[in-house]
Amino acid sequence: MAVETADAWTESFARASNEDPELQAHGKHYSCSFLLDMGEHQYVVRVHRGEVESIVADPGPLDEHYQFAIRASAETWRKFSQPMPEPMYHGIWAASFQKDMRLEGDILVLMQNLRCVTRQLELLRETGAPV
Repeated sequence: MAVETADAWTESFARASNEDPELQAHGKHYSCSFLLDMGEHQYVVRVHRGEVESIVADPGPLDEHYQFAIRASAETWRKFSQPMPEPMYHGIWAASFQKDMRLEGDILVLMQNLRCVTRQLELLRETGAPV
C-alpha cells in the first residue's frame, strides 16, 4: 500500500490504532514512546493508556525521547507492511532473527507492552508503511 505523505500516514496510523478494538481492550496499561526507524524516515510514537497521543516524523536528535527503537531498512518495512507478508517479514522476531530488523533501547518496556506493540505494527498492513 502506497502512502502519499508522512502527515497523511501519521493521521491514518493514529486513527487506526485509536479505533482498533484489540488495542482498546488490551491498552489500559499501554503507555510508552518508541521509535520506528524506517531507513528513509523515522517516527516517534507516543502512546498513553492505549491511545496514540502523538507521532513525530523525522525528529531531531534532541526533539523527542523514546524508550525503545525498532529499526529496519525501508525495504524490510515495505515487505513487513504488505497485507500478506512473505515469510520472515510477518513479525518483529522473525525479521529480527532472519532479516535486518533490530530492537534497541529499553527492551523491558517493549516486552511489557509486547502484545499491544505487535498489534500496532500489524496495523501497518492496513495503513501501509510510510517509506
